[in-house]
Amino acid sequence: MVNEQKKGRANNGSNDGGNSGEVDEVRKPSSPMAVALNRIPKAEVTATILIALISYFTFPQPLHPVGRPTALHVWYFGWISALSTGLGVLPLMFTHDLDSYWVGATNSLAAGMMMAASYSLILEGCTFNEPDDVSEIPSEFRTIVGIILGLLFINATKYFLDQHEEIKVGDLAGADARRILIIILVMTLHSFSEGVGIGVSFGGSNGIELGVFISASLAVHNVPEGLAVAIALLPRKLSGIKTALWCVVTSLPQPLMAVPAFIFCHYFIPILPVGLGFAGGAMAWVALFELLKEGIEDTNILTASVLSTISLGSMITLQIMMDSRS
Repeated sequence: MVNEQKKGRANNGSNDGGNSGEVDEVRKPSSPMAVALNRIPKAEVTATILIALISYFTFPQPLHPVGRPTALHVWYFGWISALSTGLGVLPLMFTHDLDSYWVGATNSLAAGMMMAASYSLILEGCTFNEPDDVSEIPSEFRTIVGIILGLLFINATKYFLDQHEEIKVGDLAGADARRILIIILVMTLHSFSEGVGIGVSFGGSNGIELGVFISASLAVHNVPEGLAVAIALLPRKLSGIKTALWCVVTSLPQPLMAVPAFIFCHYFIPILPVGLGFAGGAMAWVALFELLKEGIEDTNILTASVLSTISLGSMITLQIMMDSRS
């Protein structure tokens, strides 16, 4: 009897061993590609797939229309311009682990880029000259009104965020989360005016030629703007894909505003200088009192000043080169 029990246990052991072998066979090590995909949150995968689907199903036929462009053409050129913002993350994909000094240096660079973008927006508003502009109010005055409204808005937004310390962005909370939200908000707001600019250019007297040129110029201009956003987000432990998606989000108003601005062109033209000033004022505030301030705190005033000046000069030079080729 005892021998039979021992045999039974031995058989069970061998069966268990066989089963575990089968389990080991089933649970083979995953490939590096599978491991990498498993590390990407489902929300980021879903967003990436959604972007690909939108890009495919909204593609206009033909891409370059004969005669007057359609609303779908205006949407698609604005959409491509928005997607180019995500390319700004590429130079920083391998620089996640930065100490506080280098975070301050990157913030200083981002501050210079944003100050250059603010300068370009305000200058464009003050020199706005569109044949279909029916407003009798000088464009300079409308731009100044926009700057004041932008400064008031961003200060009110900061006050609101400061009263809600529980706000989180991904794994971030507190001051880091609030700062990221302000940066994303300001960059998104400035895209509204750029979207209006795309729509107005397509709906103006030069039609498709000017619209394609303006949207292509904005697509190029969006890459360093995406870099400025990425510089602010990546050192705060956001993944590369998530940062790229946030960069694209900041430019989504471009296609969304381009279509109504194209359809109701004459109504949008008079308020465009106000929108440019609004975005320029809000962006200047964030550049000076958020990014540059933090850059000085994490490095020193000399380093932050030099880095921000270099990025400011580089961005303005790039803008001048683009304008001269137009």
